[in-house]
Amino acid sequence: MDLNFAARAESFAAIHAARPVRPYIGNLETSVELLREGALVLPCTVNHREPEIAWVCSPLATYGSYVIEEIDRTIGRPWALPLHALCRGFRGMLSAAAVDQTVTVNNWMLSTNLYPAAPGQALSIMIERIRERWPQHAVWFRSLNAQHNQLWIDALRAQGFDLLPSRQVYLFDDLAQARHANLRRDLGLLKTTPLTSKPGQDFTPDDFARTETLYGYLYLDKYSRLNPHYSAAFMQRWHAAGLLEFWGLADDDGLQAVVGTFRQGDILTAPIVGYNTALPRSLGLYRLLMARVFEVARRDGLRVNLSAGAAHFKRLRGGRPAIEYSAVLSSHLPLPRRAVLRTLRGLTQHVGVPVMQRMEL
Repeated sequence: MDLNFAARAESFAAIHAARPVRPYIGNLETSVELLREGALVLPCTVNHREPEIAWVCSPLATYGSYVIEEIDRTIGRPWALPLHALCRGFRGMLSAAAVDQTVTVNNWMLSTNLYPAAPGQALSIMIERIRERWPQHAVWFRSLNAQHNQLWIDALRAQGFDLLPSRQVYLFDDLAQARHANLRRDLGLLKTTPLTSKPGQDFTPDDFARTETLYGYLYLDKYSRLNPHYSAAFMQRWHAAGLLEFWGLADDDGLQAVVGTFRQGDILTAPIVGYNTALPRSLGLYRLLMARVFEVARRDGLRVNLSAGAAHFKRLRGGRPAIEYSAVLSSHLPLPRRAVLRTLRGLTQHVGVPVMQRMEL
C-alpha cells in the first residue's frame, strides 16, 4: 500500500472534491471525486460532454482539437493538409459519439498524471463499481507509458481496456549518471545566472499571481488555449497542501521565470512552467527552469517525466522518447460509440504513432 500516494490523493480531494473547479482552472468544468477500494485510493473526474474545456478532462480536445492545432504548428507540407482534413472529420465523429462523456480515473487535472507503484486486486472491484454508477460513461486512465507504468497497463488490459496512443513524452531515468554536455552546461548556468533564486516557501500571494501570468505567457499564449488555465488560487492551494513545489528566478522587477514540480514515489514531473517571453533568449530562462528540475531529480534520486513538447531540447539532454497511452473501457457502451473509439485506436496506432516518431515530436 502506497500511504504517501493515498495521503496526497486525500489532500487533492480536500481542495477539489464536491467543489467548483473553475476558481482553480478557468477553462475546465468537471466533477471531482475520490474513489476508495481497500488500500487503493484514486481521484477521478466525471464529465458529461461539457463544451470547450481543457484537454486534461476532454478526449475530444486531446484527440481532436489539440491535434489539429499541433498539426498547424509543427507539421509542414505535404503531411499537414491530409492530416488536417482527417483530424477535422474525425473530430466530428468523436463529438457525435459523446467521447467526452467520461469518468477519468487517477486524474489530477495535470498534463501528466503519476501513479502508485501497482494497482493491486482492488482495481477490478473499483472498475466494476464505476461501471455500475456511471453506466453511460466510458472509463479512462491517462498518462500511461510502458517504462514507468507497465504493471498498470497489464492490469488494465486484463480488465478489457484498450490502449490509445496520445503523445510522445520524454523520460529521464538515470540522471545521476547522465553525462550529456548540454545538461552539464545547463546545470552550470544555474550557478552563473544574474537572476536571483527564489524557493516556493518564500512566495507571496503576489508571486503566485505572477506565476499564473508567466504560465499563461507560455502554455496559453504561445501554445494552446486548450491547456488548463491554472489560477493563482490553484498555485497557492496546491503549494500549501504540499502537492506542488515551486521555484523561481527573479530580478528587481519580480519573478521572471517559475517552475512547479509534482512528484509521486520516485517520479518527478513539471506541470507548471512559465517565464517572461519578452525577455532576451540569451538569459536561457527555459534552460534554467529545466536545469532546476534535473538538479532536484539528481539530488533526490528521482526519475523524470518531462511530458511532451520541446522534443529537440529534451533529446539533447538525454531524454528518451516514449509513447504515452490512454486506456479506455467502452465494452459496456452502445455499439456506435464503441465503434468510434475502436476506430480512434486504429488511427492513433497506425497514423499518429508513426507521425510522432518520424517527426520526432
